[in-house]
This record gives sequence, structure tokens and C-alpha cells, in this order.
Amino acid sequence: MPSLPPMPSFRGRATVPTPPKIPVPTARAIVDCGVYIDGKRVPGRFAPAKALAEASKADTGYVWVGLHDPDKAQMAEIAEIFGLHPLAVEDAVHGKQRPKLEVYDQTLFFVMRTVSYVAHEIDTVSEIVLTGDIMVFVGPHFAITVRHGDHTGLAAVRHELENEPERLRLGPCAVLHAVADHVVDSYVEVAEAVDQDVDEMEEEVFSTRSRVGIEVIYQLKREVVELRQAVAPLTVPLAMLLNSTNFTLPKEVKRYLRDVADHHTQVTEHINVFDESLSELVSAALAKISVQQNTDMRKISAYVAMAAVPTMIAGIYGMNFEHMPELRSEYGYPIVLFVMVAACTALFISFRRNNWL
Repeated sequence: MPSLPPMPSFRGRATVPTPPKIPVPTARAIVDCGVYIDGKRVPGRFAPAKALAEASKADTGYVWVGLHDPDKAQMAEIAEIFGLHPLAVEDAVHGKQRPKLEVYDQTLFFVMRTVSYVAHEIDTVSEIVLTGDIMVFVGPHFAITVRHGDHTGLAAVRHELENEPERLRLGPCAVLHAVADHVVDSYVEVAEAVDQDVDEMEEEVFSTRSRVGIEVIYQLKREVVELRQAVAPLTVPLAMLLNSTNFTLPKEVKRYLRDVADHHTQVTEHINVFDESLSELVSAALAKISVQQNTDMRKISAYVAMAAVPTMIAGIYGMNFEHMPELRSEYGYPIVLFVMVAACTALFISFRRNNWL
């Protein structure tokens, strides 16, 4: 017989080469790039390299570059222009960093977590707090802000600063203060919204016909914990920034930053109160459920007791004995029914007086 041709092997699959990643221009990640000299913005549009060269011509000049979700290649180009440290650049690319302050030679790297409140129904389990990051690089002639997340934009902050040349004259540190103040103000707004949620939750739990489940309270408590984890760690970097000897801040900027630190302390204390209130609220809700269960069990026991009386009488007369009272009586049946109704009525009145029904 003719031999069959050899079959191809299916043990391995041919690897499909991955297409090369198309680099995205750095300009896509740049939200704004402005040159400021003597507290005023220089008219025109600048690329980062040209902006730095323009700002370096004057002693009071500096560049403010705003970036949103830059990738590794985009951040590497910015780092090469401004001489940023590789470790700080790596943190700025990946995001999700804990608030911290680091100083690399003449460059300060400040990390803050951002928070945003999500409107929701009080009796539903949903995400309430969204978090992101803002990193600030401050050097002799530049301030670079790197933002991760679609909330806590800085366009309003830049516009506000540009309307106050006196603050812009303080140098790149003025940008650092403005961003920190904006972030802490957002903490205050979110804390106020969560405070209202906690109040509504307390009112709902202690209402007469409450239907709020324990899982809803736990969800709100988890979101408060997430808010605290984003806000509270900023205390140490702010203190380091005010007391740092490696990086000198203008006296006026320090005064502004002390006010930011005070607001941050107040917000942190409020969030801790929220956490304690929710813990007590969980205990109260559990106690309310236990009391409700006891009330339900008393009602069930009362109805069972009332049903047991006619059941007992019917069971006795259901026995097959010949000599039993009222078996042959003409009025035996209505008498038994009357006794059943009278006994159940007496039990019902007794249970109502004792608040069992």
C-alpha cells in the first residue's frame, strides 16, 4: 500500500511577533507649559526645552509644566530636559505612591494622594471615594506637576495663580504651595460630603422602619478607611517640608504652607471621628437587629402558644375513648369551640398587656 505523507507536528505553535509599540509624543501628556518671569506669564506657546531656556535668561524666571498620566518614554524625555533623578521619575510614571518628600540635589520631589467624592444612594453598596496622585518636582527654574487620575485638575489652580503675580514672584515653590493647598481643600470637600453620608446613615439606622443592611455600613466604613489612608500620611511630608534644611523655602511660602498643614490636621481629625462613629454605628445596628430578632421571637412564641390551646383540645377529643365528657351532648361541639375561642382570646389579651404582641 502507498505510504502516507508525514503529518505536521502540532506540539508547538508558531509565535506571532508582537507589533512594535508606536511611541506617543510627549506633547500628548503635556496639559500646559508656561514660562513665568517676575510673576507674569510670558505670552506664547513653548515646548519644555525652549521654555526652560527662555526662563533661564532671567533670575526670577521659571517654567511650570503640567503632565497628565505620562508614560515611561514621555517622562524620560522630560527628565532629560530638566535633569530629574531616575528614582523620582520611576515613581512619577507608575503612580500609586505613598505621600512623601524627597530631595535630590537641588530638586525637590513631593508626592500627594488626591481624592474625589462619588455621589451615590445612601442605601446601596457602591464606591464612594476615588483616589489618584499628584507629584510635584521643584527646581531652581522649574516646577513640574504630574497628575494621575481624571479628577483634581490643576487648570483652575494655574488660572488663580496667574491672577496673583505677587504669589508667582515667590518662584517655583509658589506652585508647590498652590497645588498642596488645592489638594488639601479637596480633602475638606470630600470630608464634608462623607460627614453628610455618616449623618444620613445614623438617621436611617435609628429610624423606626430602617432597612439599611450591615453591609452598607461596612462599605461606608471601608471607604472612610481608604480616605484616611490617602489623607493621613501627608502629615509627615508636610512637616518635613516646613522643617527641611536640605531645601530652603521662601519665608512667605512657609507661612502659606503652615496654613495648609493646619487644615490638613483638622481634616485628619474629622476622618478619624468618622471612623469611630461608623464603628459605633455598626455596634448599634447589630444591637438593633438582635432586639428586633428577640421581638420577633416573642411574637412567634405568643402565636404558637395561642395555637397550642385549640390543638391540645382537638387532640384530646380526637382520642378513641368511649367514655369522654360531652361526647354525646347536643351542645358539646359549640361548647368546645367556645372554650377554644375564650382561651385564645384570654391569651391574646395577656400577651398584648405584656407587649408580646
